[in-house]
Amino acid sequence: MKAVISGASGFIGSRLKAHLESLNWEVVALGRKEFQMDENLLSNLMEGCDVIINLAGVPIITRHTDRNRKLIFESRINTTLKLISAIKHTNQKPKQLISASAVGIYSETGVNSESTNSFASGFVAHVVKEWENAARKVESPTLLTIVRIGIVLDGKQGALPTMMLPFKLYVGGNIGSGKQMVSWIHIDDLIRAFMFIIETRREGVYNFTSPGYISNAEITVAIAKALHRPAFFTVPSFILKLLYGDGAQILTSGQIGYPERLLKEGFSFQFPHIEGALDDLLTKESRAL
Repeated sequence: MKAVISGASGFIGSRLKAHLESLNWEVVALGRKEFQMDENLLSNLMEGCDVIINLAGVPIITRHTDRNRKLIFESRINTTLKLISAIKHTNQKPKQLISASAVGIYSETGVNSESTNSFASGFVAHVVKEWENAARKVESPTLLTIVRIGIVLDGKQGALPTMMLPFKLYVGGNIGSGKQMVSWIHIDDLIRAFMFIIETRREGVYNFTSPGYISNAEITVAIAKALHRPAFFTVPSFILKLLYGDGAQILTSGQIGYPERLLKEGFSFQFPHIEGALDDLLTKESRAL
């Protein structure tokens, strides 16, 4: 079995690459060097692969200057379009393209399943919509699966270590009002969800989020309890605005992405609730020390 992964050096990509290699898959990693190749050379790397997993994109939680907005947009949309173009030049077409997306496409109101058409209108939602539109240019016989990913929790990488640090320093608390919703998923469930999609050749849109969505205030309480620390403080919205400008909206707003399709199609979450997820991740972290 052969997989091609763009963004294979990133947090999710590196974990997925390691998992596939543990199953004796051949994994081709695409980075900046490969995307600077001639299109025919890039397409040669994809020949006859079982799946292309498109995860490329610079971090979106940053100050949204004009330059950073351009990088955020182009690192996702231009990369995806180049993948699609290279696929057209392959002789033996890839069986499946799994293209990453984000729950940031949804509006802040309601519970959003994959059939929801209530989308946000800000910069992040615009990027995500164009990212998905670019992926939809892939042609038959390659199947397309778009996965809208929430906040991925891992004990060592991603958002959780950053979220835990203030609590370890006894200054943890809500971000802004604390009312914004958090759609999250344990890293192990994320990898398992990818394998479910690959092994069963699913296509269409999937929310890669835990069914146990919570508010920022609720995850604050859960982290404080797991670390045996207080949660008295609040990070004011205006401080985040000073640090991130318009990018602060990612931290002060939130959406509910509900994994309706995964649940209906038989996928079982090992960590559907935040308490169990944190307990597992912190246990693994302590064992590694």
